[in-house]
Amino acid sequence: MFRFRRFALAALIPAAALSYGLSATLAQTPSPAPAASASPSPAPSVSPAPAASASPAPMATPSPAASASPSPATSPSPAASASPSPAAPPPAAAATPAPVQTADPFGQETTLEPRKVVMVKGTANWDSAFDTLIDAFKALNALLDKQGIKHAGNSMIVYTSTDDTGFTFLAEIPVEQDPKNLPKDMSVGKSPEGKALKFVHRGSYDNMDNTYEAITNHLDDKKLEAKDTFIEEYLTDPLKTAEDKLVINVFVPLK
Repeated sequence: MFRFRRFALAALIPAAALSYGLSATLAQTPSPAPAASASPSPAPSVSPAPAASASPAPMATPSPAASASPSPATSPSPAASASPSPAAPPPAAAATPAPVQTADPFGQETTLEPRKVVMVKGTANWDSAFDTLIDAFKALNALLDKQGIKHAGNSMIVYTSTDDTGFTFLAEIPVEQDPKNLPKDMSVGKSPEGKALKFVHRGSYDNMDNTYEAITNHLDDKKLEAKDTFIEEYLTDPLKTAEDKLVINVFVPLK
């Protein structure tokens, strides 16, 4: 199935100020009253004249004030025209969430930390590889469920050797406490540790050929030398997830 791949792991609009001023001056000098022989009668006729001339003066003042009122009416219009321009930034805000990385990391350098695991050894041929791995996980889960021990991490497969017909492996599940009464093929130990490259596979187990071929090419391009073992960490539960929906981290330890 995938013998070859298992061997060669390779980113102000300025506001304009408008000002206006209004000034109006009215000067009226009352004409000197002429001397007359009868002072009572001319006196009333002279006093109404200045009063009448003073009344037109206020009439002249409202007219400039009315002409000044249109001028403030023009000032709001530039202010209104300036408001649409700040509306331009929203496109920039919409562009901010755009740079989102959706692709999985490929060949990411990482360091594996050892974890306590319960493991079972097994062998499998390539034609029935996934079924064999599922059986190993089922056996480990049955043991842990019986003893009420919870998982402390994702299930893993550590490939220890491969050939043309099949491979040997360790199925591992991280735990925080030691299980009791282990069968002969099971034990408690540590998961692999050290520097490794991380790759991600999405899809069925049988379609991992493409992933491992890409891993091999990556190692060749970078001139990196891998160890004889490699690890698959199942981010989705292989016992409950459809095979074509699997998400698996592949770790390739480096020499």
